[in-house]
Amino acid sequence: MQGSKNVFLHLASAALLSAHPVRLHNVPRITDTGVVADIIGAAGAQVSFDGAGMDVHAADVTSGVIPPDLGGMIRPTACFGAALLARTGRAVFPMPGGDAFAVRRIDLHLEAMRAAGAEVRTANGIVSARIRTGLCGFSFDCTTPGGFGPSLGATVTALLLAASARGESRVVSPSGEPEVHATAELLRRMGVPIEAENGVLLVEGRDRLAPAAARVPADRMAAGTLLLAGAITNGRVEVEDPTLDSLPRGFVDTLADVGLKLTRGIGTIRTTPSDLHPVTVETGVHPGYPTDLQPQLVALLTQTPGTSRVLERIYAQRATHVPGLVALGADVTARGQELTITGRSRLRGTTVHGDDIRAATALVLAALAARGTTRVYGVRHLRRGYEDLADTLGALGADITEEDH
Repeated sequence: MQGSKNVFLHLASAALLSAHPVRLHNVPRITDTGVVADIIGAAGAQVSFDGAGMDVHAADVTSGVIPPDLGGMIRPTACFGAALLARTGRAVFPMPGGDAFAVRRIDLHLEAMRAAGAEVRTANGIVSARIRTGLCGFSFDCTTPGGFGPSLGATVTALLLAASARGESRVVSPSGEPEVHATAELLRRMGVPIEAENGVLLVEGRDRLAPAAARVPADRMAAGTLLLAGAITNGRVEVEDPTLDSLPRGFVDTLADVGLKLTRGIGTIRTTPSDLHPVTVETGVHPGYPTDLQPQLVALLTQTPGTSRVLERIYAQRATHVPGLVALGADVTARGQELTITGRSRLRGTTVHGDDIRAATALVLAALAARGTTRVYGVRHLRRGYEDLADTLGALGADITEEDH
């Protein structure tokens, strides 16, 4: 399995904090990796990617500016802005890009910067932040308004700022997602003391951070996608590298409820075809059912007899995959945060468009189960998150080709 896209993006932002070399192993070969390398290079740091790992040497960070054309292509732009703010005392960056399936604010990122002592203003889609007297220890609550749980990105932003602040900082109600744990572990290897205590991360900032290395774990979203591809085609898929314990418990439990048997091997997970059953499931923070596997699950449920319901609890809405699934012949309706799927639908090939990574992936999975040929537009989104998804599915027996348009 490829390295995790989401974990890599956050580790790369942390690598900018150290003036010493940082090596990231198992970096995914995706387009977002190239964007990250360009952002790091634009800051004046040395960066190289050899196909298996990335080396970052940020001794000579000369600029806190993230070019708008680069920052607008990835989601955790504010995390890179926080790292540059810590290193240079100044950060100028655009509103982030990435998938636009819902309004995804960065208010909490900016509040974390203010809590650390920065002056922050926004104008015409550009954020400008400045520290005049150095970062100071602070306390920051990562809870999002609206009951959507703690913010993963804002937790990382707070950690990066706290790692370079004078004195102790308190990151309250942090996200428990693997991306946060991986970032905290890399910061510890850089010499930053971080302790977890009663729902608070206590961070003792350091002026100088040490050289370090970290391995990007297997991408749990890519692994889940391939397991669901096996299920929707009534096939067998064995995924190497991730263990069953590394997958979110909510994902494993939901697949069991659907009727999909997962077998644990030595460093592998295997799916076995089985009769499928309708389910009601809610997305949630880790270890709940991950929102980034919600569209793919909906694709599978179109081939599950009976009525299923999927409740999106991470974002106010996530239904960009629904129009494409309906065009293929699926019976799927969206009302607010609730999706209702009635199966088993007879899917037929047509032309569909995927407007974000996971929506495009869901349409590819549905196309595997459809009669005839389906043309899925949105390959550029797939390349942001997956290494050669078409080739991987082809090796598993899919009749699939990829074209540039």
